[in-house]
Amino acid sequence: MLIRRPADVRPSEITSRDNYLNRRRFMQAGGLAGAAALAGPALSAVVPDERRAKLSGVKPSKFSTDETPNSYDDITTYNNFYEFGTGKADPSMYAQDFEPRPWSITVEGHAQKTGTFHFDDFIKPFGLEERIYRLRCVEAWSMVIPWVGIPLADVIKFLQPTSNAKFVAFETLYDPTQMPGQRRHVLDWPYREGLTIAEATHPLTILAVGLYGEVLPNQDGAPIRLVVPWKYGFKGIKSIVRMRFVESMPPTTWNMAAPHEYGFYANVNPHVDHPRWSQARERRIGSGLFASMQPTLMFNGYGDQVAHLYDGLDLRKNF
Repeated sequence: MLIRRPADVRPSEITSRDNYLNRRRFMQAGGLAGAAALAGPALSAVVPDERRAKLSGVKPSKFSTDETPNSYDDITTYNNFYEFGTGKADPSMYAQDFEPRPWSITVEGHAQKTGTFHFDDFIKPFGLEERIYRLRCVEAWSMVIPWVGIPLADVIKFLQPTSNAKFVAFETLYDPTQMPGQRRHVLDWPYREGLTIAEATHPLTILAVGLYGEVLPNQDGAPIRLVVPWKYGFKGIKSIVRMRFVESMPPTTWNMAAPHEYGFYANVNPHVDHPRWSQARERRIGSGLFASMQPTLMFNGYGDQVAHLYDGLDLRKNF
């Protein structure tokens, strides 16, 4: 399959996997020497406005997988982001003129701290972490991605939801002028997603603001997106402008579009087939067209950490 790349991205601007891994090992070694400096309060998160800008103060996370990440090129040219088109290469081609700053996030519902927050103020109280996570999409492809983000649990603690908050609902920006895919009625815009409070406050769940140590690219959900590594990729809502703490299970875009195919929980479960294909195996993007597919892991391999969230829940019915 030939994947077209944005014309304004030169090969010299794409970080190679080897260079990145060498830089990461160097940073980890230096981190041991500087452990005392990192032992204090978390550094405030600062995300520059410039595209491909380096993020400073990023700490490696104990939650990362030790698998080799996909290349920057893989991650930024093979995307699902229907706001910019339904083809895998569409976001990388049509999101280049999107302006993710200035940005604001509105918080509503059952929480002590609500209102509209400027993006910088929203993320500033938190420290940035690199989380190398597996990503599994419904269409039987997967990647390993070095996200940079902030734990959603820390954000929720800061916002102080009340006991009435059982779920967190999210919305993507609705702006057909900037997002040409929204001019077509392929989905009920704006894109909506939701998590239970237990899922949202799990240590693995993050709000990503970067990739490969740099500012998050437009096609990957700039300036801020959800990452829940044990769920299928469509739960990772991008370009978030609204969070709402609610008492009842919120409507979510793909569940509304095709409820028999896309459940609210969307946990990676190789034993429950999508009506149109099997979920039992997957192909790692970047491994080559003729590479053999690999078995899909329950909860995308994060079962030891998250299976307890679904005790007593029939994961064939609550898919």
